[in-house]
Formats: sequence, structure tokens, C-alpha cells
Amino acid sequence: MGRYRIVRTKEAEKDLAKILKSGNKSDIKKVEIFFSEIEEHPRTGTGLPEQLKYFEGEVWSRRINKKDRFVYEIYEEDKNVIVVSSLGHYSDN
Repeated sequence: MGRYRIVRTKEAEKDLAKILKSGNKSDIKKVEIFFSEIEEHPRTGTGLPEQLKYFEGEVWSRRINKKDRFVYEIYEEDKNVIVVSSLGHYSDN
């Protein structure tokens, strides 16, 4: 399995900036780990990765905390991972 290229949506960029600004070291560390893991193996790792049902494509989420999810979509043929959002729950989006 090769490395995946990570692309962030504008919404994800805003969410990540809010997480950094919050100063919550636990959440910041988890997100850093998630980025490292999804570059190598986006379907396994920490944060209880789960494929989301009822979405077109291969959309996954990982738990940052009780409220927030790290949501991303995998494009296997291109080896791309699109980070969609990281604040709120996927049902909030």
C-alpha cells in the first residue's frame, strides 16, 4: 500500500484553525496523529475509524472527542484523501 495525498477542503481548514486556536492539547494531538495515519493507512488506526453509511463514495470518520469527528473521503484510484471537516458530528454537516 502506498502513501496517500491529503487534500483539505476550505471547511476543514477553518475547522482545523479553530481546533488550534482552542488550545485543547488533546484534540490537537489527536488531529496530528490522524493526519499521519491517513497518509499511510486511512481505514485503520486511532479514533475508532468507521466507514459512514448513506454517503456516496468512501467516507470515513474518526472520533476527536465526544462531540467532534474528523471526516474524510478516500479516493483509492488516485491515492487521495480529502479531509472534509473536523468540528461537529457528521450529521451536523
